[in-house]
Amino acid sequence: MTTTSEDTPVRRGGVRAEERALAPDLARGIMLLLIVLSNTAFHLWAARRGPSGWQPADGSWLDHAVQFTMIIVLDLRVYPLFAFLFGYGMMQLFLRQTAAGNSERGAARILRRRSLWLIVIGLLHSTLLMAGDIVGYYGVLSLVLGLVFLRRSERALKRWICVGAVLMVFFAAQPVVAALLRGELGTLGDAGAEPGFLAYAAQEGKWLTAAGTRLETGLFVTFLASALALVGGGYVVFLLGFWAARRRVLEEPGRHRTLLRRTAVIGITVGWLGALPAALAHIGALDVPADAQSEEGALTLLRDVTGNAAGLGYVAAVALFVHWWSSRRASAGSGASGRAGGGTSAGVDAGAGVEVGVGATVVTAVSAVGKRSLSCYLAHSLLFAPVLAAWGLGLGEHLSSWTMALFAVGVWLVTVAGAYALERAGRRGPAEAVLRRLMYGARAKAG
Repeated sequence: MTTTSEDTPVRRGGVRAEERALAPDLARGIMLLLIVLSNTAFHLWAARRGPSGWQPADGSWLDHAVQFTMIIVLDLRVYPLFAFLFGYGMMQLFLRQTAAGNSERGAARILRRRSLWLIVIGLLHSTLLMAGDIVGYYGVLSLVLGLVFLRRSERALKRWICVGAVLMVFFAAQPVVAALLRGELGTLGDAGAEPGFLAYAAQEGKWLTAAGTRLETGLFVTFLASALALVGGGYVVFLLGFWAARRRVLEEPGRHRTLLRRTAVIGITVGWLGALPAALAHIGALDVPADAQSEEGALTLLRDVTGNAAGLGYVAAVALFVHWWSSRRASAGSGASGRAGGGTSAGVDAGAGVEVGVGATVVTAVSAVGKRSLSCYLAHSLLFAPVLAAWGLGLGEHLSSWTMALFAVGVWLVTVAGAYALERAGRRGPAEAVLRRLMYGARAKAG
């Protein structure tokens, strides 16, 4: 069925296997490992907290090493990565629909339906298992930003990206500058505030009580936090995903190597350096007032703003890896073809073949997670919450930062194994299959 009518969109389904690019899927697969690691802190519900109210402050030197690393690499750094990939995927879907003959209005309608269902899925997820759900939060952002920006020009996108960046820096810097002018920078924040991890209700002994707290937190994150992001410029990384998808940056990383290299180096450097003061203060290597380390303190504000740069740097690093990996595989393939006629060392050839084969399996398995990111994200909570929370088996009481990190990696590996099995069977993730049906309906073309 084909039509260009504004009111009757073309009925094509989602992305086909041959249309997928490796970089976005691989980045999503790695992102899910980072997300599951960043979610470990609130599951340690019996641990002693420091002024930040998030990472535990007790444990062995190995626990402190893990806490230091997470503050530098993960905390407030993974969500910008998610936002960029979410925006990138939205624009990809929009462009595929319009390229297939669908009207812009029809493509936008599909994305609007997707956003609404993501809000529903996110609220269910937060209420039943994980209060810090981000699916509903990005559902709201995608609903608003999709309505306003999907059909805008690249010039308009760039203009609003600049506006968002200015707003973000302004709202982060304003309280810091005001405190500096008063000579009270060290008192910015409140170390005596209720620790943020309590909003996730892992410490509640009854599931129903925990569900009430989770629902409250989920509503706050989904609606209020997203509204604040729209007003305060937090949408900027999302729009960067729109812009990058228009330029096919992740599909064709070889054409954008200079941009990607600069983004990776500058973004990761700025992101990690921005988190360094908070990490040093957390382990006691930097003497900073407790208020400055709190969730509203100067160090956290610095870590938050620079986290956006780190998230973009991570995406760029994955894209560069994909370019290198694809080039290497192409070279190995052409080398094998050349050796078929004339011969070199069999031992070297076999070793290279095994190395490429193992690497290909790993890359395929991790990108399989990225293709089924919603299913794997929800599976994390199914494997985490009932085992770790006080209302479940309560294992979180007995773990420390480093043992919890090992548990998180194990959970991620379980989802990798499941996604790889589905990939080999040629099947989608269960959540993706349901969402696809809700988006396109039963009569959508196969894809």
